[in-house]
Amino acid sequence: MIVEPVAGSAGVLVPPQGYLQRLRQICDRCGILLIFDEVITGFGRIGTPFGCERLGVLPDLIAMAKALTNATVPMGAVATTDEVYNAIVDGAPGGIELFHGYTYSGHPLAAAAAIATIDVHRAENLAGRAAAMEEYFGNAVHALRDLPNVIDIRNIGMMAAIELAPREGKPSDRAMRIFQRCFDAGVLIRTTADTIALSPPLIIERPQVDRIFEVLDGAIRAEAA
Repeated sequence: MIVEPVAGSAGVLVPPQGYLQRLRQICDRCGILLIFDEVITGFGRIGTPFGCERLGVLPDLIAMAKALTNATVPMGAVATTDEVYNAIVDGAPGGIELFHGYTYSGHPLAAAAAIATIDVHRAENLAGRAAAMEEYFGNAVHALRDLPNVIDIRNIGMMAAIELAPREGKPSDRAMRIFQRCFDAGVLIRTTADTIALSPPLIIERPQVDRIFEVLDGAIRAEAA
């Protein structure tokens, strides 16, 4: 069973309370591995080093990438429990337990970028910064709730989504026009269908949060028709 702790690409869908715990129970009962895709939620995005820590569920495997190297060099990694590791390495018959290989495994540039990134995360407590900024960021995004065509707002940590009513017969048109207006004003957002998704750098300060939502407010109002 593979899930994102918070479904980022689908529009920042925060799981209902108890959902992941129930999923963990079902997987345990049925002997199913629970795999978390933490490419988005990993490395401090929702206020803890990994999303599973904030949401209180330990998966069997965690896939990670992007923030592992601050996205400067491509790199991916997988973390797993001792139980899974031992089953693969020590519990298999003699011979090669799990033959695999990748051309760029252990790439020295990517490994150096990952080590440097992790050092910065520890030295500057970026997960703690995200947790400290969450309330201010959340208040700013929810201040848009009464704007024209805003039908839902979702947020957790330094992730947020503003879901918009689509134009009839033109799905995603409203969001893309808002994207362009923001881009022209110097603010880069992301859209998925008619949802605006935000995940700013964890070093963001309050004046920059204010700037993002000032521009978004104007862009959403401008596309009210």
